[in-house]
Amino acid sequence: MPLLLNADLGEGAGGIDLDVDAAVMPHIHQANIACGFHAGDQMSMLKTLQLAGRHGVMIGAHPGYRDLEGFGRRSMAHTPEEIAALLHYQIAALDGMARSMGLTLAYVKPHGALYNDMMKDAQLRRAVMEAVASFYQPLHLMIQATPEAEAHRREAAALGVPLWLEAFADRCYDDSGLLVPRSCSGAVLSREQTLAQVASLVETGEIIAAGGLRLPLAADTLCVHGDNPESIRVIRELRQLVS
Repeated sequence: MPLLLNADLGEGAGGIDLDVDAAVMPHIHQANIACGFHAGDQMSMLKTLQLAGRHGVMIGAHPGYRDLEGFGRRSMAHTPEEIAALLHYQIAALDGMARSMGLTLAYVKPHGALYNDMMKDAQLRRAVMEAVASFYQPLHLMIQATPEAEAHRREAAALGVPLWLEAFADRCYDDSGLLVPRSCSGAVLSREQTLAQVASLVETGEIIAAGGLRLPLAADTLCVHGDNPESIRVIRELRQLVS
């Protein structure tokens, strides 16, 4: 199955500043829509859902920690019960809006620190999986593709949660298969490096980590970022690569 392209969208407020989202949407398969806790609000959710519906793009909830000031990039301690409430609140909001428009929510992709934390903390990862499993309708869960992908698939399958494993087009990986922190030099790849990394993933199923190690990554979907006109050009090139 060809790699899908996904992007984090709806992260403005008031339904304004949607020019970037409108430019990205025609070139992706999956839209991860912010649900108001790390970014976005009811109007950005509405406008982004309208864009996704117009272009036939799959809709995903993109919930994060309640951290507007830090854009959801700060880790926060929560019990499993709190994680379930945190996720259900945000997912249900987007699902309700989608249903009112005749659209269907397909999956959940945690945002920012929550996404990164769950890849390092088995208890948190299970809490997220259990929260998705206990939502009233079946949903896929999108998590990072790592060399432990099959173990993660088994873990999720035991709870009845299908996974979509995600690789990152423009991010550098460390030798353990996790993302190099944005605070480190070289964490975000250039256009040429991005295209080379995705070409390697498509052709060989491997990427070259920061330390030179060849890492196998069994990915289903590829995260892309469209922050400026140059990045939109890269997304169009990536769409051709994965088609």
